[in-house]
Parts: sequence; structure tokens; C-alpha cells
Amino acid sequence: MASSGDLVRKEYKDFGGVDFNDGEIVASRSPFSLNMWKNYKENARCVETRPDIELKETYDNVIYGMFFYTKSDTLHKIVHCGTKLYDNSEQIFVGMNIAKSQYFVFNEILYIKDGINYLKYDGTEVKSVEGTIPITSTGKSPSGAGTTYQDVNLLTGVRKNSFVADGTSTVYQLDTDNLDTNYTVTAVVNDITIVEGMGLTVDRTAGKVTFSTAPAEPITTGQDNVVITFSKTIQGYRDRILKCTLLTEFDNRIFFSGNQNYPNIVFHSSLEDPEYVSDLDYYNEGLDVSPVKSMVAGNNALWVFKEPSQSNTTIYYHNPVIDNTYGKIYPSTHSSISTGCIATGINFNDDICFFSDRGMEAISSDVTTEQVLSHRSSMVDSKLLSETNYKNMLLEEWEGYLLVFIDKHVYLADSRQKYQGVSIEYEWYYWELPYDVTCTRVKDGTLYLGMNNQIYTLTKTNSNIISIWRLPKYDFNAPQFLKTTNKRGGTSVCEGEITVRVKKDSEDYVTIDTYEESKGYIVYRIKQKKFKDLQIEFSSNSPMKLYSCTIEAFVGGYVKR
Repeated sequence: MASSGDLVRKEYKDFGGVDFNDGEIVASRSPFSLNMWKNYKENARCVETRPDIELKETYDNVIYGMFFYTKSDTLHKIVHCGTKLYDNSEQIFVGMNIAKSQYFVFNEILYIKDGINYLKYDGTEVKSVEGTIPITSTGKSPSGAGTTYQDVNLLTGVRKNSFVADGTSTVYQLDTDNLDTNYTVTAVVNDITIVEGMGLTVDRTAGKVTFSTAPAEPITTGQDNVVITFSKTIQGYRDRILKCTLLTEFDNRIFFSGNQNYPNIVFHSSLEDPEYVSDLDYYNEGLDVSPVKSMVAGNNALWVFKEPSQSNTTIYYHNPVIDNTYGKIYPSTHSSISTGCIATGINFNDDICFFSDRGMEAISSDVTTEQVLSHRSSMVDSKLLSETNYKNMLLEEWEGYLLVFIDKHVYLADSRQKYQGVSIEYEWYYWELPYDVTCTRVKDGTLYLGMNNQIYTLTKTNSNIISIWRLPKYDFNAPQFLKTTNKRGGTSVCEGEITVRVKKDSEDYVTIDTYEESKGYIVYRIKQKKFKDLQIEFSSNSPMKLYSCTIEAFVGGYVKR
């Protein structure tokens, strides 16, 4: 504790992130910072102005998604704009949903999901995913006896039945009835294709196919030699997947959710086949119907985060299990955490995170032990949670940061700067952009931002952009005494044209001076008298870097009550 007459010197360095909370703030953090960060690629010893946005393309409507897809050494830049889909600015599809779209690549095919469509693109043509045709029965006799084989595919009503011909029967009973009237039934008999109306007739109501000539017995006794393809559409089956708004890849399968008609259900595709979703491959995430908000793969499990509910059953996880009857299954297990997700979630460098009504949470420990919830956003919660569009945030990983986009505002969690509070938490930075962000994508280290109807990259390094770093209030370790700054002033190791402002006690900020870059440091003479505490702000309208700064003051007499 300083005494009257002492000269107290304070140095600020090794800057961290922001602290938007009221109360005492450590010297390395800023109670208010705008458009500053640590650029680890260039210099981690300072905080500096963020890069600016650089316009790349303009479209005629809001951009809801973008993806970079390489096929045969050709790079395709896919853009979802309004109801249209573009490849390198050429329109390739019309009829997209006015909502965020998602993408993944399997076997060099790009798959696109938007809440009403499930599309695939091979670099030449966009098609609706019609679904893999399952063989639902095998080893069937013409009378219909046989073995159930594959499940019905939610994505298609088309199915196959496989028979062993007896050489005399002409009527073949399928494994279902009431077939679709708008689908032409075909049969392959000993490798020869026969089409409905040209060698066979169909009783759709009874589910029977009659051949004009009895199919011959197979060359190999007991081997299936008649395959009949037909269709029976079950109302609503296909929409179960088409209306999903969430997808994620896990264990070489695609998991779907977010269907408002099935809010608490997760569906998944077959192994390495995103076009086959069995009508039995789904899981209820609890008994209540609070909707699934996010699915995150990590920590050897698929995590499912639901909205808060009265039953406190909000977080589930799925581990692969081998079942003797059904093969690999993914039973739903309720975690030990009751806090719900109201926005979205992500695997941030193996940290399984989601956003609750209290901010950013993370799940600690392995799934085989009791899960522990750890908070990750204490430094920005007071501002983050006041965002009116908090529930519709966008997340993107870039340069070791988790970027949380909410309209024009960006909150950056730094994976390399952490501190031990009640739990391990991230340091955070805060930016403001000129336009609302509607989608994001990272390609080869470059961050692309869809902003309404334009695409920008965050690559411009020499432009006019406002950046601010404000130091915490400081009472020079003498809260009960008045202070006067040293006439020699303070210094700052910095770069750029920087304006220094100062605030004493509860008065307004006053400008000390604007300093052009000179020898890598500036000297400022603050000349403030009879104050209890002092606060300094560094700002610039062009790129600046701040490494450290100092301030000195003499301790005077007691503060008058």
C-alpha cells in the first residue's frame, strides 16, 4: 500500500483480452476494447488492430451459405443466395430455402441441406437426393415367404424384393401392398429386364406381380434369380429428413435433426451412405419434446444439445454399440448435466462447447465418467447475453480463435490464452463489423464472410478502422489518497498513429494528444491533479499495435469525505 509522498509507477504489459464485468479488473485486460486482438502469426507480444474486410463479390439477395468444393482439380465456390445456388457465380439451381444451408462431401460428391432440400452436386449437375434403393426381402418364394433384409429408406419409397423362382409360378407376392400407382414396376429375371405391361402385370392393392411366362428356376439351386423393383411411398417419410435443419458427421455416418415436426429426434444414415436413412435408425432424445439445438461430435461421442425443459433432460450423448440383431447402433444416454442449449454448439479444439442462457459452457471429463459443466465466457457474458439475436449466433474457427458472430458483433475466444477461474476459461476479444454477418467459411486460412448480399474476406491490413484499448482504472495502491501525475508523464511502446485520452474519477475522457509513430514509443504528459483513480485509453483510426505502457503519479493527501 502506497503512502503520502510516494511516487508510484504502474506498467501494463502482456495484454490479455477484455473484461466487460463491473468491479476490479486485472491490469492485463481491458474493460473496453474494440477491434483489437492478438495476431499470433505476426506478433503475439502485442494487441493490435484487426484486419479489415475486403469486398470480393456482390449478389442479388441475402447469402445464406457458401462452400469450397474441389472436384478433378477444379475449385467450385458454391454460394447459396436467396433461393438460388451458384457455382463460381454461375446459377446451378433454383428453389433453395430462405435459411442457413449446410454442406459436406462424400466420395467427391457435395451434399447440400437447407431445411427443405437435400441435394447433391458432382461439379456438373445438381440433383435431389432420391435415396438408395433397399432390398427389403431376400430368398422369397413366389408365394411371399422369405427373409426380411434391409429396412425401408426414408428418402425413397422405391424398394426391391429378391425371389427364388420355382419354374412354374407366375404370381409373385411382394412384402407389402397398396403400391404407388405412378411408378412402373420392373423385374430382372435371370439378368433379363421385364417391364410392367410388357411381360408382367401388377395388382397394386394386393402387392402381387404376375408374369405372362413363369420365370425359370435359377442355374444354381436356391440362388435368388428374380428381383422386382416397385414403390410404396409412406406419407411424411421423406420430409423427416428434408425438413431437418441440423446435420453433423460422426462415425462415418450423417446425423440429422432440427425437424420442427420431430423436434427431439435424431436420425442417421447408414454406414458410408448418406443417401440411405433407415426408417428404424432414429433416437428420441428424452421423453419431452424440447427441440434439439445442436449436435457436436467429439470426445468419442455424438453430443446432442436440447433447449431447456422442465424435466431437466437437455444433454444426451451417443456411443457406437454393436448389437447382435441390428449391428452398430447409437443408443441415447442422458448426461449428468441439466443446463440446456438455447443457441448452438461446437467442438472447439476438442473442447465440447454450447451456448446456454448463461453464456458459453463446456463439458469436461470423459463420457464414461460423470460429466462436469465448466463455464467459458465469464469475461464477456454481460455484453454477450444482452445481444438481441443471441439465439441465432454463427460460430466459426479461425486462426486458433472461436468467432461468435451475432449480427455485426464478433466475440473471439482465444484457445491459446486461458486462465484459471472457477474453471479454466478463455480470454476474449470483441469486434464490430460494418454489416450483419449471414454466413461464414474458412478456406486455406482465409476467413470469408457473407454479409447480406456480399462476400468479403478479412484480409485488408492497411485501412481506416477504429480500434480502442482502454486500461482498467488504477488508484496507484492508495485508494484513500488523492494523486497527481508525474510531470515527466508516461510512455508506451506502440506502433501507428495513436490518440491518448485519459479519464480521472467519474469525469469525462479528455484527449492528451495524437501521436504519430516515432521510434516505436510515445511519451505522453497527462498532467492530472487531485484524483482518486485514473484510466487511460489508446485509440486509432488506422492500424495500431500496443506492446506496453506506463504511468506515474505522486500520492498526496487524504481524500475528503
